[in-house]
Amino acid sequence: MPGQGTGSAMMHKEMKRWVDVAIVAVLMGGLLSLFGCARLPYTVRTVHQDQRVVVTIQREVKPAGYTHPVQLEARELSRLLSSFSFREKQRLPLRWFAEETPPKRIFRQDEIEVLVPHLAEALQKVGPEERVHFQILAPGMDPSGERDTTGGWIAVREPYFHFTLEHFHAQFPIRSQEMWDLRYPALPPEPGTFLLYFEPNHFWSTDPAVNERGVLYREFLKSAVLPAGK
Repeated sequence: MPGQGTGSAMMHKEMKRWVDVAIVAVLMGGLLSLFGCARLPYTVRTVHQDQRVVVTIQREVKPAGYTHPVQLEARELSRLLSSFSFREKQRLPLRWFAEETPPKRIFRQDEIEVLVPHLAEALQKVGPEERVHFQILAPGMDPSGERDTTGGWIAVREPYFHFTLEHFHAQFPIRSQEMWDLRYPALPPEPGTFLLYFEPNHFWSTDPAVNERGVLYREFLKSAVLPAGK
């Protein structure tokens, strides 16, 4: 009967609407759990932002005990960052093959040159419970919709310089509104897991306060020969 067909279509439409509402509720709950319950460090100040570099100050959610602010010249930061390399952390058996390839340098020289002046400024403004976060930006593989991003953060807890790499040339979506498209959500990539290296290796030590690796940076800078005029 015509009335029965119309009622069935309306019921189907109403059910679909409630399914969409439920999906949105689940996604919102997941995001609130991710950003609320996980209690990630959050941005409190932007030091510099342009099309190439973003440097911000983030507040830690747990006591960090950093010895900030700290005075480091751009040439000193350049030397520190140039000495880092990495491998992506792999599970066995891929780890065996990964260990046969040399670690990759994290930064190109042009990236360091545009980044370190703003890191040096941020380290003079950051507090003892804050860290300096950075992103180096470039057009992505699909320039209309993606942005190539290398990012991480730095902090100093005397006598250690701490560096964490979160993304290495990861492809970030440009249009943030696409995150709410239920069919094709454009979520940013999760931070990667990397094995970091520093040369000379004898300056790469364990900070007993957090049981994490850091650079004995003042000893390193005293021993390193910095190029004249840099």
